[in-house]
Amino acid sequence: MTLIDGKATATAIKAEIAEEVKKIVAAGGKQPHLAAVLVGHDGGSETYVKNKVIACEQCGFKSTLIRYEDNVTESELLECVDKLNKDEDVDGFIVQLPLPKHIDEQKIIMAIDYRKDVDGFHPINVGRMAIGLPCFISATPLGIITLLQHYNIETSGKKCVVLGRSNIVGKPMAQLMMQKQFGDATVTVCHSHSKNLKKECQEADIIIAAIGKPNFVTADMVKDGAVIVDVGTTRVPDASRKSGFRLNGDVKFDEVSPKCSFITPVPGGVGPMTICSLMKNTLAAGKKEYYK
Repeated sequence: MTLIDGKATATAIKAEIAEEVKKIVAAGGKQPHLAAVLVGHDGGSETYVKNKVIACEQCGFKSTLIRYEDNVTESELLECVDKLNKDEDVDGFIVQLPLPKHIDEQKIIMAIDYRKDVDGFHPINVGRMAIGLPCFISATPLGIITLLQHYNIETSGKKCVVLGRSNIVGKPMAQLMMQKQFGDATVTVCHSHSKNLKKECQEADIIIAAIGKPNFVTADMVKDGAVIVDVGTTRVPDASRKSGFRLNGDVKFDEVSPKCSFITPVPGGVGPMTICSLMKNTLAAGKKEYYK
């Protein structure tokens, strides 16, 4: 069993990005600039945005953090998005989700200029990804594809089961694994209403678990030699930790890992690659790689 080290992979990729940025700036080019909009004080979002700011420093990017209290109005947030769309110095920006209930998330995503949508959530980027055109691919699926490639894991022609059908992970992940230039696999998407879910998993060469249920994937669902990618990050109470909780994946790691050829840990697997992918997208935005 090989442990897929997302932390080490992300560190190596960020170092490559930093080198490229040095060359761009030395040649008189523009330093890539990523902005993040954070609403409220959600613990997970705070940590994620803090890590994004650190990653920007590591990559040699300029970063801006715009904060709002959770009583911000939808129109104020739309005004902020409009300003960032028009700001020529900002190459890419994200509005950290989830947003408070009184704000229509889809309306905010639609308002973002797709050429600056480094989260890859705008329908234009989602549509381009679906038909295999160059675009910003949402960070977690892109991170998973990068990990599979980095570890030279054979995906072409393999049976891949994606657990979960969210717009952020499940759906784009299935699209990428299906596409010739990325996974080139035979893909099945399973969710809470899937019949024979266990049987589907038992036949899978690759399982990508993004269902949000701790320890959902157990040893009896996994065939010997399978590749397991665990996207789950649920906070579960743990009195032995200073924080009072620990992050738990969707896979029952201790019992599943002995059966696998490759497996990602939680934390330290997919998580670091998500932020690393955002950095890759920001560099592409700065270079106007996809949209002139």
